[in-house]
Amino acid sequence: MIDRYTRPVMGNIWTDQNKFQTMLDIEIAVCEVQCELGVIPSDALADIKSKARFDLNRILEIEADVKHDIIAFLTNVNENIGESSRFVHLGLTSSDVIDTGLALQLKQASAVLQKDLQELHDSILAKAREHKYTAQIGRSHGIHAEPMTFGFKLAVWLEEVRRHQKRLVDATESISVGKISGAVGTFSNISPQVEEMTLKRLGLIPEPVATQIVQRDRHAQFIWTLAVIGSSLDKFATEIRHLQKTDVLEVEEPFDVKQKGSSAMPHKRNPVGSENISGLARILRGNSLAALENIPLWHERDISHSSVERVIIPDSTILLDYMLARFTKIVSGLVVYPANMKRNMDRYGGVIYSQAVMLKLIDKGLTREAAYKLVQSNAMKAWNTETGNFKQNLLDDKEVNDHLNKQEIENCFKAENYLQNLDKVFSRVGV
Repeated sequence: MIDRYTRPVMGNIWTDQNKFQTMLDIEIAVCEVQCELGVIPSDALADIKSKARFDLNRILEIEADVKHDIIAFLTNVNENIGESSRFVHLGLTSSDVIDTGLALQLKQASAVLQKDLQELHDSILAKAREHKYTAQIGRSHGIHAEPMTFGFKLAVWLEEVRRHQKRLVDATESISVGKISGAVGTFSNISPQVEEMTLKRLGLIPEPVATQIVQRDRHAQFIWTLAVIGSSLDKFATEIRHLQKTDVLEVEEPFDVKQKGSSAMPHKRNPVGSENISGLARILRGNSLAALENIPLWHERDISHSSVERVIIPDSTILLDYMLARFTKIVSGLVVYPANMKRNMDRYGGVIYSQAVMLKLIDKGLTREAAYKLVQSNAMKAWNTETGNFKQNLLDDKEVNDHLNKQEIENCFKAENYLQNLDKVFSRVGV
């Protein structure tokens, strides 16, 4: 099943091939700038650009001895370049290319996620428009409240997704910084001009003040944003799971023709996709905690964050990419049962219209307390009886009839009375 949702573009961003290629691009960009500034001879730059390459197996072979992946990478690159390699990594420290490279990878990942969010947005928007006026009971505490529409529920999701699009833009801006400022960020062996010119070429901005690293509050913000998006997907998926319960069955995940829901019970149609989304959201939230733990490091830098980031950053971006793709497919294929929505709204003879009756009694002169008590007694009588009928209870209640006639009672039991302002809300979100 997972293969149907595999997103190779995101996965490729976090391969060793892309990581080292990104680092090599940074090293070459620095050399180009150093050449422009007269630090590196032009013939040496030409030599570097024509010969600079790496081999993943050779990097691993060297790393087995030196126990340092960036030294292994540079050693392999230098093996290919030869004499001009003395100008590569001139004045830099490992984190200059690691953190700058990570920023470039995160920008690539963010672009994929923004595309995913837009696809989900469009899917929800289409479904919201389709069911703009499909009446459904609203629930609070899991209990029937008052009428709304399924399109209205989806409009809430739509606006939430739009907030996430903005959050991701903000988080991406926060991590779109690099540093090429040396061992503790003081530009001891390289000029700030080299940093500014290089990062401009790469589409990044300089970290205003860095230590040996870009500070990890930036990355924590990014991973937290992914976790918040995942939590909203969890929220949406949980709603589908509730609405797909057999005794509710107002909506249902798409169920393929050859799909089977249970090894033992042939009748089962389970919300497995939504359950999958809810479970995976827990991983994103856990990863966000690890990202927060990465913020406090010793002095100008230690590497306690490094091992964590090698797991949580690729995993979180790949995971959210998968979740967004899968949930978009669920929304697009969602099966909606308007008849079941109406059936559920009519349970217990329309107890959901209790507020309308209470307000009508208040309009007739009763105090709110007296009206509430009178309506509640009839609602509870319906609620506590298997075949209870709230409307009939009101029609049979002499005290109610002293204030309301049959038509006035009937008029309280109209779903459209509750939906008269929905167009104003829909207009706010463009549904």
